[in-house]
Amino acid sequence: MDKHHEQSIRKIRSRYPTYLGDKIMHSNIGKALSLTLLSVSLLTASVTALAQETHDLVIVNGRVIDPETGLDAVRNVGIKDGSIAAISEFPLTGATTINAKGQVVAPGWIDLHAHGQEIGALRMQAMQGVTTALELESGLLPIGDWYTAEAKKPHPINYGAAAAWTFARIQATTGTEAKADLGWFQSMFANHDWQNSISTPEQQKEILALLEQAIKEGAIGVGVNAGYAPGNGQKEYFAVAQLAAKYNVPTFTHVRYASVPEPKSSFEAVKELVSNAALAGAHMHLCHINSTSMRDIDSTLPLVLNAQKDGFRVSVGAYPYGAAGTTVGAEMFRGDGWQVRMGGTKYSDFELNGKRLDEKTFNDLQANSPGTIITWHYLDAENPVDLAKLDASVANLNVAIESDAMPWVVNGKNYDGDAWPLPEGAFAHPRSNGSFAKVLRFWVRERGVLSLSDAVKKMSLMPAQILEESVPQMRKKGRIQVGMDADIVVFDLEKVADKSTFTEPNQPAVGFDYVIVDGEFVVYKGKLKTDAAPGKAIRRPVTQ
Repeated sequence: MDKHHEQSIRKIRSRYPTYLGDKIMHSNIGKALSLTLLSVSLLTASVTALAQETHDLVIVNGRVIDPETGLDAVRNVGIKDGSIAAISEFPLTGATTINAKGQVVAPGWIDLHAHGQEIGALRMQAMQGVTTALELESGLLPIGDWYTAEAKKPHPINYGAAAAWTFARIQATTGTEAKADLGWFQSMFANHDWQNSISTPEQQKEILALLEQAIKEGAIGVGVNAGYAPGNGQKEYFAVAQLAAKYNVPTFTHVRYASVPEPKSSFEAVKELVSNAALAGAHMHLCHINSTSMRDIDSTLPLVLNAQKDGFRVSVGAYPYGAAGTTVGAEMFRGDGWQVRMGGTKYSDFELNGKRLDEKTFNDLQANSPGTIITWHYLDAENPVDLAKLDASVANLNVAIESDAMPWVVNGKNYDGDAWPLPEGAFAHPRSNGSFAKVLRFWVRERGVLSLSDAVKKMSLMPAQILEESVPQMRKKGRIQVGMDADIVVFDLEKVADKSTFTEPNQPAVGFDYVIVDGEFVVYKGKLKTDAAPGKAIRRPVTQ
């Protein structure tokens, strides 16, 4: 019996002087000490086993944030075979070790709204911590053909797409066969029929059949770009919602109208989306509420939040800019009084390749090149009143962050080459490579409007949860937990910054030292690894 044990017995004897009490207490303490020693032995053995196991990669001394469990502490993370194998306060052994002291270790960002699916666009996303970028608002069609083609290409980060309602509508109403290419979609803005027509019963049947086929081919829900075809009937939109509910997949909607004055207001459009969620039983995701609300966010966002409180499946996203990127030939920029409906928009509020437009240039583009992507400044973020409207969506804890990242354009065409850095003069909306970095810089570090843990949740766990009911792969993303996919970002909060501007967008974000996809470095010490292509297809199970 050791000295400490003897001292404990003496104290007990003084309180329980009888022989029986002495015997009983001696026995209990002995058992307790034995159990304690056993626990210590087991813990020591466990720690020793962890330390001796060799992981593929170990991240040590980082501030690990897991938005699902609430973990926010210094930990060591072990990665093996593309998954998180250990999270420990104790030392871990790895074939490769990186020291993340003073840095944040978080789940990689998941972007639900990324039109740019080319390798250059995905690389720009990786440089700001995105590990999964999905084309869900517009979507693509035929989806099976797209996934087959993409499987032959290198992807630095995970990719995927929804079924495209607009593509199906174009094919059904114009007879032009859909091609799984965003450039093809842009070219179709020269035809106005699909944007304004009410579908016949036969056309609606074809639209639904095309979408159903895409869902069976693994599409991640249905993209409903209603803002580009506002003339479609409410019955058609409702039928699409019913189809989505049948297969339990989300819809991702760019709502029908973007206007403050009624009729045809943003309020009316958001109310339609919420109604479809309630009446069709569908999961309706509202894309970029910051832009489609115009200056009426105080009216539109409560519709969504109240629907959520009432148990309807309505989710919502926003990006951190007061400027949109859209096609000059969009129907919302046509017809009498369109500038008034758009909140008093001036021609000089539009921009192309860093230059503001005038009426003549705008009209020329609309007549001769309607698929041209332009920037539209609808809010002035330097104005406190306008900034408050942007804060209302970006900083709301029920709103996921998404980028609406655009394809990069070189010499007037969407760039699909693999040069890195991107060619000089490559152009895109700065949200395409700055959205997630800007949230961390402007909303977290500089202004403190969001806490770091809340920002991490809005950019990782929330997007994963929006998809995980219908896309099983997403149940292992957006988390730092044992068994989850090793899609991880390591960044210095004091250095993170978006460098992309409206006049000089071709500048990657900084401060993201390591970006890991499926356990493999895509960004290493702040530099892109051009030979890295660990990205995988995110896809629902194929049923046909």
